[in-house]
Amino acid sequence: MPKQVDYLLPGGRHGVLLIHGLTGTPAEMRFVAKGLHRRGYTVYAMQLAGHCGSTEDLLATGWRDWAASVRAAADRLSAQVDRLFVGGLSMGALLALNYALEQPDAVHGLALYGTTFRYDGWAVPAIGKLSFLLPWVVPLGIGRKRSFTEVFPYGLRDERMRQRIVGAMFGEDSSSAGLPGNPWPSLAELYRLARHVRGRLHQIRTPALVVHATEDDVASLRNARVLLDHLGGATELLELPQSYHMVTLDGERERLIEGSAGFFQRLLRAAHPTHEAASPSLTLRAVGAD
Repeated sequence: MPKQVDYLLPGGRHGVLLIHGLTGTPAEMRFVAKGLHRRGYTVYAMQLAGHCGSTEDLLATGWRDWAASVRAAADRLSAQVDRLFVGGLSMGALLALNYALEQPDAVHGLALYGTTFRYDGWAVPAIGKLSFLLPWVVPLGIGRKRSFTEVFPYGLRDERMRQRIVGAMFGEDSSSAGLPGNPWPSLAELYRLARHVRGRLHQIRTPALVVHATEDDVASLRNARVLLDHLGGATELLELPQSYHMVTLDGERERLIEGSAGFFQRLLRAAHPTHEAASPSLTLRAVGAD
């Protein structure tokens, strides 16, 4: 049974729902959650169904279960706030997009961190780059007990953070840093979700901030380009040149936090020109600024 490790940081009347990635945990959103909370937001770092437990727990769920847990978490947070923003990392970004598809009037803005339609980064082994075939392979009974093990640099350019996360990941507590590998059936589910969302991007008119590492080792910048080219609403790009895939943990995480908060604030001010900032001390700056 997965350990319950989601957390809510009560703040103002504007809320941010944060969604972790495949085999990940709410802990990977901790810095972002605290940063946005300091800026006045109520933040809920949710936990996806089947995560933070064993591989068997994860395999008992699929993308529709993960989407259902996002809906439940959004309902919980929406009951406490006036405006809802949704942010997600990697597969969490796909789930954020899916929620905006399902509930377009419920989401005021999206923050999409390291969106992963396809594992095509520079560190992904050749066989991993063929993982997009898994939705067709797994139903044939192939690879049901196999996983793609995480490989160096594990999505992190910051060496100190990498040592900390890798040590926890290969320990026995999956609730702290997630599982050390991606089971093939779960990856197949990710690709089913990606296909479902990608074909409907033009329907999503919710404004979106696209945050992506220039040298993402897991999901190349081409994934961000898909969003910029096909989303139906306004988009902004924040490119991080000194980070790898885990942008919420890596060395430029403060830039990510400030970029996200500034984006949310611009949306609030556009909706209500006389609206006061979530935090009066927050200084706005252009997305992508140094």
